[in-house]
Amino acid sequence: MNSDQPTYEELRRRATAAARPRTPGRDAAIVCDRLVRIFSADGIEVQALQGLELTVDEGDLVALVGASGSGKSTLLNILAGLDVPTAGSAAVAGYDLLDLSARDRLRYRREAVGFVYQQTARNLLPFLTAAQNVALPMQLKGGPRRGAGARRAARVTEVLDALGIGDLAHRRPAQLSGGQQQRVAIAVAMANDPKVLLADEPTGELDSETAASVFETFRTVNKELGVTVVIVTHDPMVAGEVRRTVAIRDGRTSSEVLRRLVTDEHGGETVSEREYVVLDRSGRVQLPPKFLQALGMEHRVAVDLAADHIELRPDSP
Repeated sequence: MNSDQPTYEELRRRATAAARPRTPGRDAAIVCDRLVRIFSADGIEVQALQGLELTVDEGDLVALVGASGSGKSTLLNILAGLDVPTAGSAAVAGYDLLDLSARDRLRYRREAVGFVYQQTARNLLPFLTAAQNVALPMQLKGGPRRGAGARRAARVTEVLDALGIGDLAHRRPAQLSGGQQQRVAIAVAMANDPKVLLADEPTGELDSETAASVFETFRTVNKELGVTVVIVTHDPMVAGEVRRTVAIRDGRTSSEVLRRLVTDEHGGETVSEREYVVLDRSGRVQLPPKFLQALGMEHRVAVDLAADHIELRPDSP
């Protein structure tokens, strides 16, 4: 027997260790564990999330992708405090989303997270200027009255200038282009200095050039202001520009694409990306459909444990 090969006991020890629950890092801004959301209509139950697991580190910029009905918008609504999960756990910026009172949930939405909708009409009040729209969340938050007006005005200027749209302060939404409206919407979401910014298809109604400028605003929020950003998107430009793209399928995280900057010996820089399938706590993975189709895998597969990998093969008689 080759002494370099691990013994059966060693392989079993590795497998046991890998099966233990994983503890999210201390720097996690978002932690979802076995998240379930069931909707019921006309006596029919639909399981939108089926034990989803997701961890997003503080300061990360992440894109969530998936087909319609995959559960990504349901997940975003839960993270935004607009919906409550049926089971499992979800924590954002230190808030346990399953253990919030009505008052705490309102405070969470006002202070801990910002939210940007796809439809610009849902983000801005048409009769207020850009500056007044940004000031509104601060007014709703309340706080000490003495000097409040001056503090709000200073914060409005700070946010608009940081996002490069200070010149739009006195314009109403009807006087702004679609891209400008979305950039102001991001400023509104940032008014109360949230830890996490969530966006649901923020470039879905924009042309590619305008979408690129809006995405740059999200990048500024992430890099310059240090805010964790999670974007649900169908836009391949957005999905391809972030460090991490998480795919959701059938209510679970199915795969991730991780990107990093690689410098060659001549100092040239290129972006390297690799796709991974996600292993959940129960040991389940969702293999890419194109792989299954290529090998004719369905119903069941043969699995073997090798020294440093797992072998999957189509089941054969």
